Amino acid sequence: MPPPTTGLQTTIWNNNLKSLLLLAVYPFILGAVFFAAAAVFGYFATHTYAASGSWETAIQYGAAIVWRYWPILLTVVGVWFVMAYFFQGRMIRAMSHSHPVTRRDEPALYNLIENLCIAEGVKVPRIEIIETHARNAFASGIDDASYCITVTRGLMQSLSKDELEGVLAHELTHILNRDVRLMMVCVIFTGMLGVAAQILWSNVRYSLWLPRGKNRNGGGGFILLLAILAVLWVGYLATLLARFAISRSREYMADAGAVRMTKNPEAMMRALMRISGMADIPKAPADIRAMSFENAKPFLGLFATHPPITARIEAIAAYSGLPKPDIQPKLRANSESVFLRPDEAGRENWTTRQRFKARRNTNPWQ
Repeated sequence: MPPPTTGLQTTIWNNNLKSLLLLAVYPFILGAVFFAAAAVFGYFATHTYAASGSWETAIQYGAAIVWRYWPILLTVVGVWFVMAYFFQGRMIRAMSHSHPVTRRDEPALYNLIENLCIAEGVKVPRIEIIETHARNAFASGIDDASYCITVTRGLMQSLSKDELEGVLAHELTHILNRDVRLMMVCVIFTGMLGVAAQILWSNVRYSLWLPRGKNRNGGGGFILLLAILAVLWVGYLATLLARFAISRSREYMADAGAVRMTKNPEAMMRALMRISGMADIPKAPADIRAMSFENAKPFLGLFATHPPITARIEAIAAYSGLPKPDIQPKLRANSESVFLRPDEAGRENWTTRQRFKARRNTNPWQ
């Protein structure tokens, strides 16, 4: 594949425009889900109790409900966004089981990120680490005060300095391109419907064990719950599809931005090869996986959040005109790593693990 004829910045602008158009779909999805749930409720309520329901009256009922309660809906959405804005850092930390570090804790890692930020003229984001053998990283946050780059211990101990620099540049590019802010908004929208669907599903599961009478009202109420649950899950899947489309298109841009930032496409390809097959963070929820550097587990086996590693390597090779590196994937780059001394090869940093355990005992968010 020949290099693109347009500049990288033009491609980023075009990609941002497409992403904003996709993001504009979310409010319509929320409104459609609210309307559909109200219409389903109107249909089953009139059909079950009055035996005179029809979809025409149900649609009229749904439109009346939306018109009457749309201020409440907007208020709920606004409160959700305010909570997510102020507590998203703690929420991400709790979901990923990460812990913050400073220059004193991890000087080599901090220096790598700081050098990249100085070169780009931006503020150094917070740095956090997940204590796991998995090789992965992700960026989070919605503004300069909350931007954060999180890496796994396995990534630090398995990649060489220039390879790790490429991964950090990839995540920093997500921040510079405002991908992180966009993804956080997508996660918030998706989470609203996901939480509503989970709550209703719990009620449906609980009602299965309740004794039900033989009258038609009890059965109609249960069918009503199932119908509204189906509407919520359809809306949830629609928001996921939009989010996946945004995520996949932006990974190529972040890879290209990392190559531009480090001027080392070979190191980026080597990093992708070493991460391939080793990126699975144990117990990480779907939202964390979607934001990560690599996610090999598509949602329900159907929708991939990231393009394949091989496709990303081929894109970098075509863009740079360099051949693929001749290394064995998944192996540790012990001889070049700045995070392991020769006598520490193959073993975790015991002191860091003990410090992390002590912090978890005092901080409920970690």
